[in-house]
Amino acid sequence: MNTRHQPDLSTRPRVAITLGDPRGIGPEVTAAALADAEVAAAADFVLVGPDALLRTGAGDVSAGAWTAADGPAAAGRVAGEAIRIAVGMALAGKVDAIVTAPIEKNAFRAGGWHYPGHTEMLGELTGAPDVVMMMAAERTALGGALRVVLATTHLALRDVPAALSADLLVRQARLTADGLRRLWGIAAPRIALCAVNPHASDGGLFGDEEARIVEPALAALADAGVAARGPIPADTVFTRAVRGEFDAVVAPYHDVGMAAFKTAAFGAGVNVTLGLPFPRTSPDHGTALDIAGTGRADPSSMKEAILLAVRLARRFDRAADRD
Repeated sequence: MNTRHQPDLSTRPRVAITLGDPRGIGPEVTAAALADAEVAAAADFVLVGPDALLRTGAGDVSAGAWTAADGPAAAGRVAGEAIRIAVGMALAGKVDAIVTAPIEKNAFRAGGWHYPGHTEMLGELTGAPDVVMMMAAERTALGGALRVVLATTHLALRDVPAALSADLLVRQARLTADGLRRLWGIAAPRIALCAVNPHASDGGLFGDEEARIVEPALAALADAGVAARGPIPADTVFTRAVRGEFDAVVAPYHDVGMAAFKTAAFGAGVNVTLGLPFPRTSPDHGTALDIAGTGRADPSSMKEAILLAVRLARRFDRAADRD
């Protein structure tokens, strides 16, 4: 494992990019994104990944040197080590933000990293008391911006009701409002709490989570000065957000939020972790092991992730100075 730092220009942010699972498309979409003139001019970059994937120029980064013989466990092990190194650099002030290429979760676990995904690992490595996963797209197929927070992330659907609580929704909504203020510059963020059940349970006909969890969370958020509304059914809340009624939607579980988000913004979406002591972004796609090395991988989301990380790094510094 090595790192490579491009020439230091003190006026530009420094961004670490982890190459993800070396069998996947992370290395090649990173190379393609860094070859883009807009991206190359935006910051200085540190590539973090297996030695075999680090070359003298960004255009030479490829997964070709990583053969199938290395296996999933080895791929998962180096993918996790890259994350660990990048976090250490960010905590030490050596980089201003982190962009992470995709990992393959089974390989990640086989490699010895017992986390459901990036979000949980980043939270533990930084000691952050709470982190939240936000999917953000400033442009969508429907025109307007869409930002979706996942109150619960990588859980089986059967485990979601037990994991949800009013306290969890309050913490996530407050982190979201703070992130929108500090990083997006939205002075008075408007948050929507998506319902858990169809039609927001229709007064209890289809479940009690709205009355038992969401409504107490809304009362607590009002007391805390957070502008939040809900519970709003999943079949309307995302459209209302894209039309500008809300700055972010807190979705109760992974797929209700991600299905809506990727339908509206696939290729333009970026995963942002809020609550960390530095900005972290990643593209909105997976490792795509089936097309790695074929030249078919689309680098659009990686480009968006890098550019957003640069913008957030600049805003994060200014916000920290004011605190």
